[in-house]
Amino acid sequence: MLSAETRQKLKSVSTATLSTALFKRGLRNQFIQDVSPLQFKGENMVGEAFTLRYIPAREDLNTIEVFRDRSHPQRKAVEECPPGAVMVFDSRKDARAASAGAILVSRLMIRGVAGVVTDGGFRDSPDIAALAIPAYHHRPSAPTNLTHHQALDINVPVGCGDVAVFPGDVVVGDGEGVIVIPAHLADEIATEAVEMTAFEDFVQGEVLKGRSILGLYPPTDPQTQVDYAAWRQATGR
Repeated sequence: MLSAETRQKLKSVSTATLSTALFKRGLRNQFIQDVSPLQFKGENMVGEAFTLRYIPAREDLNTIEVFRDRSHPQRKAVEECPPGAVMVFDSRKDARAASAGAILVSRLMIRGVAGVVTDGGFRDSPDIAALAIPAYHHRPSAPTNLTHHQALDINVPVGCGDVAVFPGDVVVGDGEGVIVIPAHLADEIATEAVEMTAFEDFVQGEVLKGRSILGLYPPTDPQTQVDYAAWRQATGR
């Protein structure tokens, strides 16, 4: 269960920093490929993954009439995704048809979902970009999902942008993209990333003053640690 403290920490760090923290633990493939924000809202998207898996559409099973069924997996997933979660669509990196549109994403927003991610595309993307919910996709896609995607499984392990996403994994999105943190590592990764961010902010300030990165980044010069400690005390970081 994602704690409020860890959620808040993850809102303050970048996916780049999280990537480095994960890399230190041997995890090299956690950044979802070819996905970017429709419009970054200025605050990180953070939530536990709730997934929907699509398979290639089969025409005799994927007619427009399937949406009349209240148990249709896409509709059901939208109504079951928990508040505070991030809904992750496995669209097989296929943006020829939409994973969802503005009405479904609006429903998720109203229900308190923390964000939406697909390795395919969203239709009505200008409308989704204007909503108060973070949304990440590969590119806009007007055709209904039925033309190429058949919704099948809810909240099962999926692949999204070449990353394995398990239900309950922690999903973080910033202005660059989306990264997936295994659930059991979320607390320690969040704490380490906050510390890394403080040090990198110090380094950035020093570089902008004209200081060389040699001995500073990484901090192999003993004076760097002395200066960093003084900076933390002065800034309250």
